[in-house]
Amino acid sequence: MKTNKYLPMDEYCREYMRYLGIAKTERRSYAESVRLLKAKGFRELGSFKTLKAGDKVFRGCEDRTVMAAVIGRKPISEVGLKVVGGHTDAPRLDLKPRPIYEKGGVVYFDCHIYGGIKKYQWLTLPLALYGTVVRKDGSKVQLSVGDNPDDPVFMISDILPHLGKDQEKKTVGEFFPAEDLDPVCWSTLAKAEKGAEGDEGAKADKKGLVAYLKKAYAIDEEDLLSAELEIVPAGMPREVGFDRQLITGYGHDDRVCSFAGLKALLDASGEKLAQTASILMCDKEEIGSMGSTGMQSSFFENTVAELIERQEKGARDIMVRRALEASTMLSADVTAAADPHFPDVDSTGNEARIHKGVAASKYTGGTSKGGASDCGPEFVAKIRKIMADGDVTWQMAELGKQEKGGGGTISQYMARFGMKVLDMGTPMWNMHAPWEIVSKFDCYQTYRAYSAYLRSNI
Repeated sequence: MKTNKYLPMDEYCREYMRYLGIAKTERRSYAESVRLLKAKGFRELGSFKTLKAGDKVFRGCEDRTVMAAVIGRKPISEVGLKVVGGHTDAPRLDLKPRPIYEKGGVVYFDCHIYGGIKKYQWLTLPLALYGTVVRKDGSKVQLSVGDNPDDPVFMISDILPHLGKDQEKKTVGEFFPAEDLDPVCWSTLAKAEKGAEGDEGAKADKKGLVAYLKKAYAIDEEDLLSAELEIVPAGMPREVGFDRQLITGYGHDDRVCSFAGLKALLDASGEKLAQTASILMCDKEEIGSMGSTGMQSSFFENTVAELIERQEKGARDIMVRRALEASTMLSADVTAAADPHFPDVDSTGNEARIHKGVAASKYTGGTSKGGASDCGPEFVAKIRKIMADGDVTWQMAELGKQEKGGGGTISQYMARFGMKVLDMGTPMWNMHAPWEIVSKFDCYQTYRAYSAYLRSNI
């Protein structure tokens, strides 16, 4: 195995932080990933009539999900693929179809929670607006407001502590209703008409915002019916601590793993591989992997079928089934790192630790392993050998104590094909918070782990 093509840790982390600052949404992640793929010589799968060893291909789905592969010498229908699969969506606030409303003299964006969040963490933070508006004629407008130095930001207000005594009596889940997670987007006041007694009042001018959108972006309020607009934290990734060995940013879960897989494939693309190596960067994991861009769709198996059709004469559906069953996968998703402030949730001796390397999880799910694929020991042993041969620092962990909660990844949706799947990703603090924290060392070992796996012969 060649190890001289690994980037140094500092260089890799700089590239990752740059990517994370760009990839604020799954569409932006897709666009930047495709740009990097094309720069390395990858071409759209549809441009190939046949495939041979060494070809570099990718296939996208609705500008949100992408699969890329470097074709190996051995037929996919016989030996399957090696897959590193992660997701690029992250918890956030989505604008509703009719998002503009007035309340108490202020104009707000009406939002809907996407993914699992703690509501209070989104209060009083500078927020940015990203997304795509599609007009009736099919033309698109891209919005990106809040991260450039001269941009305005948006913010959800909270009650001051002096008047918050009633709020303090409520539970964390109750004290701030989900329907009030709406950021201020316009507050210009216009004089109202004189009332019956001659008093002049004031009201927020919703028409002013609508006129602004028309002037700045050439979109009408009706165009927001066909839009995908997201509220995310404003600000770029930053280093944490005087030693600068931690990175905080929005969307580490799961762009820290998806980017590691992407970079590992790009680095391996110049090598002669025996088995086809591939990555998946998918959408909708945070809401159950549903929809046409999620891993419960047929995108992955359809893409495998397209690969085999270009590699085999007289390709048949049974070849796809055999290929899927022969394939293996590292489910590239983060795991919880033990936080010294909350030791009661740790599975003592089986918890992931910051600065201890990439973490493998034989199973995820909740208590009683609900929703887990539960990887077999034979495949775990093979991954152990690959990590040892690649000099990768890694740890085995599970997601906290039983009966304390739980969570899942896309592994279960891939294991249903008969694939051997192991969860392996970066340990993290503040998971699903607006600002998450990971270790540079763990990020780097995640990249090294995926590189070693994609270059291996298993």
